[in-house]
Amino acid sequence: MAAKRPRAGKPTARSESLPEPYHIFIRDLVIEALVGVYPHEHRQVQPIRVNVELEVRGRPDPRRDDIRGVLSYEQVIAGIKAVFAAGHISLVETVAERIAELCLADARVLAARITVEKLRVEPLAAGAGVAIRRSRQAHG
Repeated sequence: MAAKRPRAGKPTARSESLPEPYHIFIRDLVIEALVGVYPHEHRQVQPIRVNVELEVRGRPDPRRDDIRGVLSYEQVIAGIKAVFAAGHISLVETVAERIAELCLADARVLAARITVEKLRVEPLAAGAGVAIRRSRQAHG
């Protein structure tokens, strides 16, 4: 007796009830900040480039054309600026984690990919830094 195979193309209950997520991104946000472990990095600001990509639950309704139905990238940018305004941070890894935490604080955000780069570390390099990905599953 042959085993039954599932029907191809039949949507699952989960796919019928949950809309596909959408993505919000912030590209090449450059902020002058105090980041680094060396003494001169405690005293002198340097340009830090931040890139953010968020996977967001739900789907905006283009017919409504209403900001209340979406996650505002302006709020995310304000949060990033606040991370830097809080004072000196030693590691770009710490900056990335703080930005990921602020993004995941919004229940609609399923995952966040954060890149933080110092732009003046090495004359032969455009930048050096870290990239992380954090998801809602890892945060409860």
